[in-house]
Parts: sequence; structure tokens; C-alpha cells
Amino acid sequence: MTAPQLNSLALRYLGIDTYQHHVVFMRSDCHIGRSEGFSAQSRVEVRLGERSIIATVNVVHNHLFAQGEGSLSESAWHALGAKPGDEILLSHAAPVESLSHLRGKVYGKPLDDLAMLEIVRDITAGRYSDLHLSAFITACAGNHLDVAETVALTRAMVAVGERMHWANAPVVDKHCVGGLPGNRTTPIIVAIVAANGLIIPKTSSRAITSPAGTADTMEMLAPVDLDLVTMRRVVEKEGGCVVWGGSARLSPADDVLIRVERPLELDSEGQLIASVLSKKVAAGSTHIVVDMPVGPTAKVRSGEAAAFLRSRFEEVGRAVGLSVRVIVTDGNQPVGRGIGPALEARDVLAVLKGEPGAPADLRERALLIAGLLLEFSQSVPRGMGLQQAELSLEDGSAWRKFQAICEAQGGMRSPPRAAHTDWICAERAGRVIAIDNRRLARVAKLAGAPKAPAAGVEFLAPLETVVKQGQPLFVLHAEAHGELHYALDYVNSQPDVVTLGETQ
Repeated sequence: MTAPQLNSLALRYLGIDTYQHHVVFMRSDCHIGRSEGFSAQSRVEVRLGERSIIATVNVVHNHLFAQGEGSLSESAWHALGAKPGDEILLSHAAPVESLSHLRGKVYGKPLDDLAMLEIVRDITAGRYSDLHLSAFITACAGNHLDVAETVALTRAMVAVGERMHWANAPVVDKHCVGGLPGNRTTPIIVAIVAANGLIIPKTSSRAITSPAGTADTMEMLAPVDLDLVTMRRVVEKEGGCVVWGGSARLSPADDVLIRVERPLELDSEGQLIASVLSKKVAAGSTHIVVDMPVGPTAKVRSGEAAAFLRSRFEEVGRAVGLSVRVIVTDGNQPVGRGIGPALEARDVLAVLKGEPGAPADLRERALLIAGLLLEFSQSVPRGMGLQQAELSLEDGSAWRKFQAICEAQGGMRSPPRAAHTDWICAERAGRVIAIDNRRLARVAKLAGAPKAPAAGVEFLAPLETVVKQGQPLFVLHAEAHGELHYALDYVNSQPDVVTLGETQ
């Protein structure tokens, strides 16, 4: 029998989910820790066969493992393709040379193209710990990335991932800056644009802190976890797709940065722009429309902030070869009725099918953006895109195209329904004068969204709605009693989720 190598551990499966964070778990009296000086938070290289990752050490102080055993977090387990009983080899991680560039940025030195590329390459390779990532994000927060640095970051994020190319142009795309619950225009827009013969290879994100991401909603209707080969096949066949960007490795550094950026709640205009535009460039897009909702509880809260962001989007877009058009839209209230994956998917279907009760605001917003995208085509004159988009909904071609895209992605599905509901009603008569988007989104999350896909909020009282006492304002949907009561408790403690004024 061959003796185990000195720096090896036999793997025991624990199933600990640390999201995208690679962690190796070892005993406090582990022989490797003693010989190599590893302790909690040490950065180590973990190798299994031909695969290797950089991971953070977590120390276990009880006897969960036998001597010579250890474990990995879920993300590390899958990255290495590990199986219980496999032996991993641990060694010191090589020094991360790009940290010198990061330290320079902290002290005010701008990052040039090469420095940014080296930082992003190390981030993508997993060489940055969460502490390093936090330092990078903090150094870039606010307005601390100038135009040149934002261009450099965008190009670097494209360079370290996969990149798609298409035979025909234009290749169009859209993005919403965010902050509005239920603003699920993407599946509708993709169907309209593809039905008119344009290419729209749409990659979308899953929710991190919101009740639903576009990929979560689309997953209620079709598979979204497609690799690049399958994504290309779908687009070449149907002209468009709506897939999860995390499975395609287009601008992979973005997902790593977002994982740390969101809990820090630090806004960086430069990182936002680089995140959006790098994914568009990597997907092969040439022309994009950016939807920028502005409102007191949206992500962009003032006209001044919107003007700055629009100018920066357009300037960086030109530098990386994209034609970018930014439109400022109403960010004062949710879009549609559903807030949560399945509820939003029902809104999408209602609009595409032309159902009489389909949310008019969702339909109008999707038509506006789709019309602007269609005008990038030489066959649609400027000013005629909206009319062409409307025709595609009315004649059923967009609905047929959407069904075809779903089938190409793996088969169309029906959204699930929640087992439990409760109505939140007006305590007095009045007129809806304000809606807190952030609190309403939190209600939907407490009800279970997005992990419970049928959970969320069905919103019934847009601004200026005149309600009677006892009239429903919104409906809670939950898959479990406990989550329904979590959401109810929060609603009862937050009387200003929906604010009523006097009737006129």
C-alpha cells in the first residue's frame, strides 16, 4: 500500500455552501497546518489530479474529521471535480504580484491597462481573497475610477473570459441598471427583436439581493443553464436567447466582484459600467440600449446622477466599440404586478400572449426598448421601431418566437403556483402617493423569493390608485407557512411600504 503524501488530505463530503468562495476545511491539529504553518484564513493552493484552485483555510476545532481528513466547500468541490475519498494536495499559494498595483490604487495611483489586466486575471483565477477583493472594490467605489480606468477594467474583464463572434450585424442587446421590482422586460424584448430578424444573444444574472433576477424568471419558462456551445446553437437557430451568464464564462470576473460588492453595499459607477459593457462585448454585441430607471427608491435617484451615468456609459461604450443608447425611465414604482420568479414569469406570458389583463406598464416599457433596438436595423426607419414592435406583439409573431426560443433552450415550462397566500389591504381610504421599492422587494424576499420560486408579491396598487378601506394593495405568495408569516410580520412593522394620501 502506498503511503499518503505528506501534504495530502483524504476528502470527506460535508456539503457546505459558501457561494463562490473556495474553502478548504482542516482540523486544528492537522499535520499540514503544523508543518506548513497554515492557519485560519491562510491562502493555499489545492490540487486534485490536473486541476487546482486557490482556497482559504477554515479550521475545525472538534473531531468532525479523522486525522488525515479534510473537506471542501461546494464551490471548491465542483471546481476540482472531487469525489469522497479523493486525496487533495495542499501547498502555499504563489505570491500575488498584482497586489502591488492594488496598493498603488489605494494610495491614489491610477491603474493603467496592464495593471488592470493583471488584477482582473488574478481575480478570475481565484488568487484574491475576499479581503483583497474588498480592498479593490473599496478603492474603486464612488467616483474613484476615471474614464481611462473604466475602459481598462472593461477591456480586462473581456480579455480574461470567453468571447463570441457573429457573422451578421448589428448584434443588439439591452440592460436595465436596476432598482425596480418586477421590471422583467427582457424575455419580451428578446422575443420581439428576434422575431424581426435581429440577433440578440442575451445573457442575464440571477438574483443576489433582489427577489428575482432575469435568469431566475426565465428559468420558470425554460432552462437557462446553457454552456457557450448550446447558447450559440440556440441563437443561430432562433436569433436570440435568454440564458444565465454564469454558465457561459463571459466576463467571469464580474460574478466574483459582485459576490463581494453587494454585501458591502458600495456603489461604483465605473464597476457598474464595466460589468455591463464587458458582458455585451464578450457576447459579441455591437449596439445596446440601457434602461436607467430614476426614482427616490431606485438605484439611480436623481436626474444629475442619471446624466453623469449616461455620459459615462456612452463614452466608455465608444472606447470599447459599442454603440450605446441610454434612456431614462420612471423609477418611482414597480413594473408589472409580479415580484418573484414565477409571478414575474406570468406577467411576461400575459404580455406575450396579448391577454386582456396583461400589465400595461410592463408591455409599454418592453415595447419602448424593443422599438429602439429595432431601429438599429437598416430595415426599420428611425421613429418607426415602436410601431414595428407593437405589430410583433399584436400579430403573435413575438409569442411564437418566444415559444421557439424556449424549446431550443430545452423545452417550455409552466410557472409554479404558491401554496399559501395572504392579502394586504388598505387600513383606510386614500390615494396611493408613494411606493417604497426597496421595502416591497424585501417583503417578497421574506416570503421566500427567489429560492422559493413561486413566492413573492403580487402588487395591485400603482401610484394614483384610489383605494377604499379594506381594498387589497398587494398579495403575499409563499411556499411555506413560516415564510408567509415572516413577510407578514415585516409588513406590519413597515406601514410606509405603500403610502396613502387624501383623495382629490
